[in-house]
Amino acid sequence: MDAVVDAMAAIDNDEAPDRESLKGAVRALLQALAAKAPGHTVEVRVPPYGAVQCVEGPRHRRGTPPNVVECQPLVFLLLATGRTGWQEALKSGKVSASGQRADLSDLLPLAAPTGEPLDE
Repeated sequence: MDAVVDAMAAIDNDEAPDRESLKGAVRALLQALAAKAPGHTVEVRVPPYGAVQCVEGPRHRRGTPPNVVECQPLVFLLLATGRTGWQEALKSGKVSASGQRADLSDLLPLAAPTGEPLDE
């Protein structure tokens, strides 16, 4: 999760995280999400850096998944570190969530606001 710490430090310094830190942070947090909520019911997309399937329930097999969450990398970082709330991101249009199970509010945050792992 070093990339998450680096990306959040850049944000705290009013800078944009460099591309490699941002990519590493998004991928680390997507892996953390998949580990926290294993399954294949919801697809979480953070283009261009990655996507994971997570959350227990019916398995999706072909075509567009019925439960999809998508957002930009910086938005995902802010959500995953608890700096932005799920409802706030939805209402502002920063997150697109479709389907009955496409609600990640109970799974977030995945890391502390500084990017450090949570003590769970």
